[in-house]
Amino acid sequence: MKDVGKSIKRKEDSKIKAIVMLSGGLDSTLAAKLILQQGIELIAVAFKTPFCDFDCGKGCTYRVRDVADNLGIELRTIILGDEYIELIKNPKYGYGSGMNPCIDCRIMMFRRAKELMEKIGASFIVTGEVLGQRPMSQNAKAMKIIEREAGVEGYVLRPLSAKLLELTIPEKMGWVNREALLAIRGRSRKAQIELAHKLGINEVPNPAGGCLLTDPAFSKRLKDLLQYNPNPTLNDIELLKLGRHFRLSSKAKLIVGRNKVENQKLLLLHSPSDFILEVEGFMGPISLLRGIVDNDLLNLAASITVRYSDAPKDRSVMVNVKSEGKNWKLLANIIDEDKIKTYRI
Repeated sequence: MKDVGKSIKRKEDSKIKAIVMLSGGLDSTLAAKLILQQGIELIAVAFKTPFCDFDCGKGCTYRVRDVADNLGIELRTIILGDEYIELIKNPKYGYGSGMNPCIDCRIMMFRRAKELMEKIGASFIVTGEVLGQRPMSQNAKAMKIIEREAGVEGYVLRPLSAKLLELTIPEKMGWVNREALLAIRGRSRKAQIELAHKLGINEVPNPAGGCLLTDPAFSKRLKDLLQYNPNPTLNDIELLKLGRHFRLSSKAKLIVGRNKVENQKLLLLHSPSDFILEVEGFMGPISLLRGIVDNDLLNLAASITVRYSDAPKDRSVMVNVKSEGKNWKLLANIIDEDKIKTYRI
């Protein structure tokens, strides 16, 4: 890292600028507020990965935008797409409880934050991290590893836990008053909620978003995908977030919608070579069959689709099939419940 201290030495008439990694949750909001109170200009950066949980109200993106607007700071968004999928396959520092590579994830984010910091002439990075809040990535050892690997050692300020951590360059340079920073530790949010009220934040946000990689069910789907498809697309990843998943063969998978919204999303995400199945004459799911398929697998997919429809269970029904611009019908029976479990991911 270039010698930031020499290139941005503070002058009487200058204003220090910093990057704040903003999630939209309470901790990063408080961290930003504390630094703004010290007269430092902030530019917020939000990261979006294919595995962000966007089912939080209006969506995490909207929450971050609202927070940035309320703070009166500029917001920039960095998309981590294909490179993040590559990271998931073989993280240097391993996984957490699910498929979450928390340390490697933070390293990637800090590297990109560093690039933005240097591009806009900012002096350091601010985060809402709290010592001991997350066991894998928010302990002192992990924080040091992350900073070293990202090339930002000493340039990351964590205002909520700063007094429990080593002095950072912003503190040493006198850009930030350490005495005005805090010493919060652990997973309780009591101290943060009290601080929020003191700072006039009356609508206390919930913990920001959520990472699907920590969800056991989603992690199981992802493991299955990577086992049979080592080079998934972003479209493949998006499908993991929808419906019920069935592994029909090493080269074919079926996704069955659970409600109207998921049915619509499956139709939007399907590719021309996919098979779309829907029971004729009865309420039921849209099913998407992807992969290399023969007649036996197509009939199996049709039977599973019937199982989750309102069609009578004691007789055969017609299933409409669409693929490659063609439409046809299959006569299908409901599949035995015990058998269906053998395919469920």
